[in-house]
Amino acid sequence: QVQLVESGGGLVQAGGSLRLSCAASGRTFSNYAMGWFRQAPGKEREFVAVISWRGGSTYYRDSVKGRFTISRDNAKNTAYLQMNSLKPEDTAIYYCAADTKYYTPNSYSGARPSGLFGSWGQGTQVTVSS
Repeated sequence: QVQLVESGGGLVQAGGSLRLSCAASGRTFSNYAMGWFRQAPGKEREFVAVISWRGGSTYYRDSVKGRFTISRDNAKNTAYLQMNSLKPEDTAIYYCAADTKYYTPNSYSGARPSGLFGSWGQGTQVTVSS
């Protein structure tokens, strides 16, 4: 499995921006689709965004479309999540995930998208104050 380490979380006011990074090691990074999930206190982990192996395809949950952008730099073995216009409801622990397969959008919006990823990071806290 690929090893993943997230960074870039923090405290930001509503309307502000943060960029999360996910550094990968241990396997060929370009062989993996990369995803971001988040989990708020007392809630289930939810899908945020996914990007295909070379970045040609992306998919987002509806609530972050137009505000968040997922990207990757295969030369740096790193995936990113640029988060703009942050809202208090975006407060959560954000997790990076990886899998060698890239599924259809319907799969990521289905009942258990976390099951589509085999490798996970430890998470980074994002807190948005009102």
